[in-house]
Amino acid sequence: MSLSGLGVVAIWHDITEEGRANFYEWHDREHIPERVGIPGFLRGRRYIAVSGTPQYFNLYEVRDRAVLTGSDYLTRLNNPTDWTSRSTKDFRNTSRSLCDVKLSLGAGSGGLVGTIRFDCESSKDAEILAQLSDAILPEATKAPAICAAHICRADEGASKVQTAEQRGRPANMVPRWVIIVEGSTPEGVGNVLSNHLSPAMFRDLGVPEVLHGIYSLQHDRLAAR
Repeated sequence: MSLSGLGVVAIWHDITEEGRANFYEWHDREHIPERVGIPGFLRGRRYIAVSGTPQYFNLYEVRDRAVLTGSDYLTRLNNPTDWTSRSTKDFRNTSRSLCDVKLSLGAGSGGLVGTIRFDCESSKDAEILAQLSDAILPEATKAPAICAAHICRADEGASKVQTAEQRGRPANMVPRWVIIVEGSTPEGVGNVLSNHLSPAMFRDLGVPEVLHGIYSLQHDRLAAR
């Protein structure tokens, strides 16, 4: 398993132009260090879009999903710093899912990731998980320049909890399913998204629409040991 834990926070968002310089300072110097300082948080990464939208993708790896409904994380969310409150006002088009990791294949991390997010009828969940786990992703990880692939499914209730950090902003979208493919080149990741994980393949599984993007690593921080 190449992810650090059994749970993740997956976040996509844009930033206003006027807030961009501040965003980098805040996110690098305060926010990611603050998050990986919460007990149970193991790693934080930020990526920028090579293709697709929104412009940023953030991935936090945690020991398990219980960390994301625990008092340490919720206390932090309900007591944002002044810098956080100012900075998050510049977020736009935000999607955020608190997820269980259903499958993690591979032995390393990629400087490029492809993300796929979608919703579907819950009656399709078992079939989708079986198809992705048993055949599609094991083959995808054998493709050139691919080092890992993950299936994550959101806890919708936990993802929709309104906290003080969210106050004054539009509600986040909550994708129920998140697929992440990690690789060494945008071409390799793009090949997997276009072939192994194509929109046509998902339509065959009863998923009418998927949102996808390819992102390049900007920042990576591990929790202090």
